[in-house]
Amino acid sequence: MDLTVLYRGPLVSCDYDCPYCPFAKRRDAPEQLRADRAALERFTAWATAAGEVGDTLSVLFTPWGEGLVRSWYRRALVELSRLPHVRRVAIQTNLSCRTDWLADADPATVALWVTYHPGQVRYERFLAKCRELSALGVRYSVGVVGEPGHLAAARRLRADLPADVYLWINAADGRTYDDTEAADWTALDPHFGYSRHPHPSGGQPCRTGESVISVDGDGTVRRCHFVRPPLGNLYDGSYRGELRARVCPLPVCDCHIGYVHLETLPLYDLFAGGILERIPHP
Repeated sequence: MDLTVLYRGPLVSCDYDCPYCPFAKRRDAPEQLRADRAALERFTAWATAAGEVGDTLSVLFTPWGEGLVRSWYRRALVELSRLPHVRRVAIQTNLSCRTDWLADADPATVALWVTYHPGQVRYERFLAKCRELSALGVRYSVGVVGEPGHLAAARRLRADLPADVYLWINAADGRTYDDTEAADWTALDPHFGYSRHPHPSGGQPCRTGESVISVDGDGTVRRCHFVRPPLGNLYDGSYRGELRARVCPLPVCDCHIGYVHLETLPLYDLFAGGILERIPHP
């Protein structure tokens, strides 16, 4: 089996205070952190053993909080990147962590999906960390939420990032963009159009539930983060018999980690080789 897994454990704590995020500045109690660590280590053990039955994996960590400030997420990325049956291992991050640990990872396999949050970090500090990633040879994309107040910072970032680093723009939740506003963001991200409007998905074929699954900390397997009925459990293997081609049961899909898998969109061609880390094919 060649499977793409989106893993989201119980971690919700974040070191940033973004006004558009419901998980800003949350703190996990020590017992919650221990539970998250145990869940991630269990998942890593499963992913390691998957090679013994001939499976190949691609893994994207999508924590509600910031994972890379926790040692167990850094360790998981390093360990999984070195497994021959893991095609890609990536994580969504604000890049507030140090970067030196990535020197121990396989740069051909590890990747980062980075979000820049103006107002939460000094611009020079963030840009320096991006340059550290480039020096380490780590694959990464960088993105900004398309709030009007972020436009100047996004333009500055596009000018300062290496030309081969993709800068993506996420449409802000609940915001509509007139053509002039959309043109400003499209000048920075030529693929902003895919984020600008929710995609009609009801009844449309989607790879989730067949070659793509979502996994919670307790091992519950679902089609994706947005379709809640479970398919089984990762650790008892009950999900495997439920994998098959399906259409989406929701009327629209407005999140990149969901609609990128819709077969009605050309995004598997656009992001070929970089689906998980959101890097277009050159």
